[in-house]
Amino acid sequence: MLTLEHLADLLAEHRAAAKCPVREFAVGNHLLAFNSRPAIMGVVNLSPDSWYRESVSLTADRAIRRGRVLAAQGAEIVDVGAESSLAQAARVDDAGQNNKLLPVVKELTAGGIPVSVETYQPAVTRACLEVGAAVLNLTGTERTAEMFRMVADHDAAVIVCYVQGANVRAVGDFDFGADPIQLMYDYFARAIESAAANGVTKIFIDPGLGFYYRNLQDSAVRVRHQMQVFLNSFRLRALGFPLCHALPHAFEFFREEVRCAEPFFAVLAALGKTDLFRTHEVPRTRAVLETLAVY
Repeated sequence: MLTLEHLADLLAEHRAAAKCPVREFAVGNHLLAFNSRPAIMGVVNLSPDSWYRESVSLTADRAIRRGRVLAAQGAEIVDVGAESSLAQAARVDDAGQNNKLLPVVKELTAGGIPVSVETYQPAVTRACLEVGAAVLNLTGTERTAEMFRMVADHDAAVIVCYVQGANVRAVGDFDFGADPIQLMYDYFARAIESAAANGVTKIFIDPGLGFYYRNLQDSAVRVRHQMQVFLNSFRLRALGFPLCHALPHAFEFFREEVRCAEPFFAVLAALGKTDLFRTHEVPRTRAVLETLAVY
């Protein structure tokens, strides 16, 4: 059971990191003031394999409509992806991803909505940036220097995801090490150095919640890990860049109330000083963050 004493001990051990400010920057034409107010990123899934049915849009028109709704509900950024990260999901080649993504990115961007594209493929990155994508949600570890240069050339931002493998579709068991947060810190330090060397100035770091790793399929093990990562994420702020978290679902615990899971985890993510909340449930998550801000 998570207790107040646990939170107090965690803060006492890492108090200096909790006070670290992070870099603030504009995404599209939207200046995000992370040190005073968190931001929300809504999700549009273009893959039929994505299990969060409310976010799935199988035509460009429906995806554009959902993106506009998410922005109206309070999402500062809309994240679109054409390949699910579920292990059993079909792979989608570059042409297939671009065919789905480009009309959506182009139309939402034209409407003034900052768009993030989730991919680990350079060809998809290039095409989406060229039609206006403001953020690369980078879910792989190969050819990253090439993609960082593309991001820099378009004055875009990058979300660097923590992945123990070539990409989120090519992972095995999760290595916890003695301290998973320290492993993440070292990983992000190297990634930030590479991104900066290639001209990128707008960087988010995403610890990743790991539902795709083989040894995190047991729900209790996975959720315990996710809770620990949320609460410890503030330690990564010492790197100087804002934290992004994708909010998980914990279906086995929430069951028919699964749509309440992301707002619940938003509380833990906020306690861990998350700056950008990636969620399928924008209105519910916004309400949670606004309520926490009242205190």
